[in-house]
This record gives sequence, structure tokens and C-alpha cells, in this order.
Amino acid sequence: MLNQSQRPSVVLAIASLAAFMASLDVFIVNVAFDDIAADFSGTTLAQVSWVLSAYAIVYAALLVPAGRIADRYGRKGGFLAGLAIFTAASVACAASGGVWWLVAFRILQAVGAAVLTPASLGLVVAAAPLEQRVRSVRIWAATGAVAAALGPAIGGLLVEASWRWVFLVNLPVGVAALVAAAIWVPRSKDASVTRLPDVLGAVLLAVAIGALTLGLVKGPDWGWTAGRTDAAWLVTVAGLAGFVLSSARHPAPVIAPALLRVRAFAWANVTALLFSVPFAAALLTTVLWMQEVWGYSAIETGFAVAPGPLMVPLFAAVAHRLSRRIPVGGLVSIGCLLFAVGSVVTLVRVGQHPDYAGELLPGWLIGGAGVGFALPAILSSATADLPAAQAATGSAVVNMSRQIGTALGVSLVVAVLGTPVGYAAAHTAFRHAWIALAAVAVLGALVAPAMTPRTQPAATVTGPPGELRTPSQLPSIGVSK
Repeated sequence: MLNQSQRPSVVLAIASLAAFMASLDVFIVNVAFDDIAADFSGTTLAQVSWVLSAYAIVYAALLVPAGRIADRYGRKGGFLAGLAIFTAASVACAASGGVWWLVAFRILQAVGAAVLTPASLGLVVAAAPLEQRVRSVRIWAATGAVAAALGPAIGGLLVEASWRWVFLVNLPVGVAALVAAAIWVPRSKDASVTRLPDVLGAVLLAVAIGALTLGLVKGPDWGWTAGRTDAAWLVTVAGLAGFVLSSARHPAPVIAPALLRVRAFAWANVTALLFSVPFAAALLTTVLWMQEVWGYSAIETGFAVAPGPLMVPLFAAVAHRLSRRIPVGGLVSIGCLLFAVGSVVTLVRVGQHPDYAGELLPGWLIGGAGVGFALPAILSSATADLPAAQAATGSAVVNMSRQIGTALGVSLVVAVLGTPVGYAAAHTAFRHAWIALAAVAVLGALVAPAMTPRTQPAATVTGPPGELRTPSQLPSIGVSK
């Protein structure tokens, strides 16, 4: 058995392992796109895109309610349930016999991830002594950055055997984490959470974002003024209206209306969504260019993508040093503009014949630097003007906005690329995609200054995708100082 001094480290290791697995799955699937489409004969890019979009939509909608349910009924139980669902769904994804079965099981994966992520961080904070809480949460949060950096390369290696290994790799990791958590992780819950969350509101939000994504993805095929496309827009509006009404009436809404009246928080969510659109679009567009135009294998693509994410921690450190002189909104604007410049450099330089170092890498590195400036700053400042009791929910809402942006970014790529035939058509389509994501990044740069909080946050702890707190805000999840 573990003694008291060993338990926090073991809980941290188990929770970080599970969070790493959930984060890794987001990034490695991009590299498997081409192989999935090839394996399911007759599958289009629009259909395969739902493997990413469905996950992001469901994850976004359930993140806040699932976190509250775990806080109320027990974080260990929530963690075990979420991890079991995620692991079982991963195996089902690997066994899928068609693209829509794969999408269905990806939705189930997202349910598991939405439960285990906030529960895992709650367990880490509850187990850690006061003097180690900030360090423990930083380690937990770092797993997301490591997953982003390693995901494409690991995905490339696995896809060389079969795209199904992208999901099967979760089985041994998930089983090991389940057994370890059942034995060594202590129980904890937040006694202050007494109300069930607004599940109806979460479902309406998922329906609205799903309909919007469907309209964007199928609009080029159906026609932008066709009846089916109009129906998708109507469902989007109706779903959002229902979500707003439910949020206004429910005692524990997904997004409390009072939160959106905090100016910095509201604009941080807008900025997070706008930045996540080109962020997701750039990764998918780059992968598709290398595989479909240059003919790169999955493993070549994975290692070619890796340098961009490696820029993120380097330039996050640069941004942190500049934060003493530049407001956080200014830093995010710089990051968005760098990302836009990287996209423009790429579309200007790339050609038909592969020249990774000379044509693709420069823009990809500039974009990675932009992510380093923008993303950590968005996460670290979004809740600075919120009361301590609302910081946990506020940070989860910001990460929900990121996931919505991810779904919209993927659908933007599909809508712009279409199904080009021949290099000339493909080159034109990809140029349009890079121009579109650069335009959205510039829009993010324009709105980012409004997210500067009145008080700059100090020693902020961030973590994707469920929680974000400064040390003084840690008690808001039910852990006493």
C-alpha cells in the first residue's frame, strides 16, 4: 500500500496518463485521415471530417455538465467511468466497419473524454498538498502540450501498420490506468455542488453546432440556397435560441448569463473560438496537402508536422517575458497575426513538387510561434476578472469555445477544398483554404485587445481542456487551503 507522502505523486501520474491519452487521440487522428478514407471505399473528405468534428462538438457540449456531475457524485467514480467509456469506445473505433460507425464511436469517445478530463484534474488538486498544488497542476497541464508535439509523429508510426492502431493503442494504456486508479486513487467530491447541470442546454448546443457544421460541410454539394442547407441553418438558429432560453431558466446552466456580462471573459471566448478555427484548419490542411498533393506517407507527414507544435513552448516563454510590458490582448493579437503570416507564407511558397524545408516548413514554424503567443495567453487571462467561485466553470467554458472553433475549422476546410481534380484545381482550392484561415486569424487579432482583463493574472495555472485557475482560486473546486 502507498503511504500518505506517495499518494499525490501516484494520483498525478495516473491522472496525467489518462489526460495524455485523451489529448493524444485528438492530434493523431489527423494523420490517419487519408488511410481511413482509402480503407472505406467511396468515402469522401466531407464524411471523414465528421470523425474529427463529431468528437469536438460532443466534447464541447458535455465538458461543463460532466465536470459538475463528477464534482457532485464523486471525481474518482467519474474518472473511472469516463476512462472506461473512452477505452471501450477506442476499441470499437478500431473495429468499425464503416465511416459512420467510426463517427458514432468517436461520439462515445468524446463522452468519455468529457467526463474523465475535469475529474482527473479535480483528483490531482484534491490529492496534492497545498504547497505542491500549483506544480502538480502544471505537470498535468503539460501533458496536453506533449500530446500535441508527439501526436502527429506517433500517429504516423501507428498508421504505417494500420489506421486502426491509432485507436487500439488506447486499450493497454486505458486498462492500466483503470486498474491503477481503482487501487490507488482516493475518493473526492465537491460538497458545494448540489444542483444537477443543464443537460438539455448541453444537448441543444450540440445540436446547434452540429447543424452549423453540417451546413458548412454539405453546402458545396447541396447548394448554399438549397432546402436542405436552409434547414441546417434553421436548426442552428433554433438550437442556439433553445440553448439561450435553457441557460436563462436553469439554476445550473452550461454558461451562466452573468459570466458573459464580464467583458474580458466574453471577448476571451470570442477570441478563443476565432483562433481555434484556423488552428484546427491549418493542421488538417497541411496534413492533406502533404499526403494528397505531395504523396507523403503517414509517417513522413507525422514527423513533418511535429516542428510546429515544438515552437509553442518556446514562444510561450517569450510571450510570458513580454507580458510585463504588453497587455495580454496585445500578445494574443501578435500570435493571431503571426499565424496569419505563416498561412500566407505557406500559400505563396508551396508548389507541386515536394520541398518541405524550402516551401512548407517556414510558414509552419511561424504559425507555431503564433500559437505560442496566443493560446497560453488566452487560457491564462480568460478568468482573471471572474470571482474565484466561478473560475472553474469559466475556464471550462473557454475550452468549450475552443472545441467549437475546432469543429468549425474542420468544416471550413472541407467546404473550401471540395473535391478538386488535378493539381491546378487542388492548388487553387488549398490556396483558398489558407487565405480563409488567415482571414479568420486576422479577425481574431482585431478582437483580441478587448479580452485584456482589468487585472493581469499572476502565476496562472492552465490545463486543457477542463480547468484553469490561479493558486488563489483553487478552493473554488472544493479543496480547502
